Amino acid sequence: MDSGLYAAYTGLLGRTQALDTAANNLANAGTNGFRTQHDFFKGIVASSLERESVTSSQVGRAVNGFGVLGGNRLDLNPGQITPTGNPLDVALQGKGFFALQSSTGTLYTRNGAFSRSAQGVLQSANGEPVLDDKQKAIVIPTGLIHIAADGSVSVSNLGVSAIVGRIGVFNFADTSTLIAQGADRLVAAEGAKATAANAEVQQGSLEGSNEDAVRGTMQLVLVQRQAEMMQKALSVFNNDFDKTATEELPRV
Repeated sequence: MDSGLYAAYTGLLGRTQALDTAANNLANAGTNGFRTQHDFFKGIVASSLERESVTSSQVGRAVNGFGVLGGNRLDLNPGQITPTGNPLDVALQGKGFFALQSSTGTLYTRNGAFSRSAQGVLQSANGEPVLDDKQKAIVIPTGLIHIAADGSVSVSNLGVSAIVGRIGVFNFADTSTLIAQGADRLVAAEGAKATAANAEVQQGSLEGSNEDAVRGTMQLVLVQRQAEMMQKALSVFNNDFDKTATEELPRV
């Protein structure tokens, strides 16, 4: 009886956390550069038995261990690229991320909705400077802006064209070290080293979310139903315990 109660409880806890993830994915289906997160689970029983030889007593000690939510994994598959016509909108074809300088350190993103500040600095929609391939801010003078496939930014003014910088594109050997921060930002775990990536920069376009609204809606409904099932299971166990308390305990 108690094992079933613990199983239902951990199941409800995991499904409740998964519900938050599914809702966040669906809410950001229209966010440029958003990367879907998927839940993964850890089996307590399995991990317990892996560390010890399998005996009946050890199995008995692990009876009340169940699968719990281990965390979220980022889905780094690309989103759809849509032309915008804005010369400072850029999208990436291939693996890699743009780097942004924030007050808390370097952030990484696939959202290339950039603009030029009053001081001429290339920046994100939140005002964070976009970094070049040497991790420095890019200053763009007034003029006709052209961004090449390798990220080189050139400006033409009065018939004179000059390269003023190169948008940095970075990647990580182990992308599992990247952690979502907000809707379209990623932060690298301590010790993770960014290296130059060879993704192609596409000017005048933006990459959308890699979450499909239809798929996201179906996933949200599925997780809701699973959570409701766990709630019903808990109600059954609670009713059984109440019955035991009212009918059996008075006989003791």
